[in-house]
Amino acid sequence: MQSGSIRLFRIAGIQVFLHFSWFIVGAYEIAVLSGRYSSAVWALYEYLALFGLVLMHEFGHALACRQVGGKAEEIVLWPLGGIAFVSPPPRPGAMLWSITAGPLVNVALAPLLEFALIAARQHWRYEAPDAFTLVYWIRTINLVLLVFNLIPVYPLDGGQILRALLWFPLGRIRSLQIASALGVAGGVALGAYAYYASSIWIGIMAFFLISRAVAGWQQAGALAVQESEARRLRQEMRERPVL
Repeated sequence: MQSGSIRLFRIAGIQVFLHFSWFIVGAYEIAVLSGRYSSAVWALYEYLALFGLVLMHEFGHALACRQVGGKAEEIVLWPLGGIAFVSPPPRPGAMLWSITAGPLVNVALAPLLEFALIAARQHWRYEAPDAFTLVYWIRTINLVLLVFNLIPVYPLDGGQILRALLWFPLGRIRSLQIASALGVAGGVALGAYAYYASSIWIGIMAFFLISRAVAGWQQAGALAVQESEARRLRQEMRERPVL
């Protein structure tokens, strides 16, 4: 993901990148969103606000990961949202907190944006309709991001939260296998919907979900091989004769 990305800034030791495709898709999205406003500049504000919300969400992941002793140094923004490259300690609790913290940012923003919408409705609905529309859509986008990310389909946050919860009773490998299988199924279902709705963007999202879920399944297989090898070595050490 960092390939083809621009360094934007660094906060708390976390480097933020912006993928070049963001500008290409942004030009298209701003043209589409302009129909809501009297001027395209308001559509630009909405597009920037979307990625402001995404960025705060990803910082939630990164800072929570660091809080539990994990590694989080990079965030990449791209047309489908953002990715925080986090590596929490291999414990279910650490994984659960690192993933849950992202949606919790949107939860915390929800009442603030609701109050902002109430105020905008009272003061701007007729006097400044573009400003009111912008606030309305920022509030709506935050709610959509929250609900969509909590869908229990790996690698969405909901799928990773499910994986962390399953980790407690089933272990690291089995939980990842189950979450990845659900991710593939969810991605296929989303792909079918994309075909039905003739939506290229939903199709791209479906492909992304399927590819990351398959990668999760492969990771579970690699972990199983490592664990088997570790057990074999421990068994050999126990059976080795003492001279």
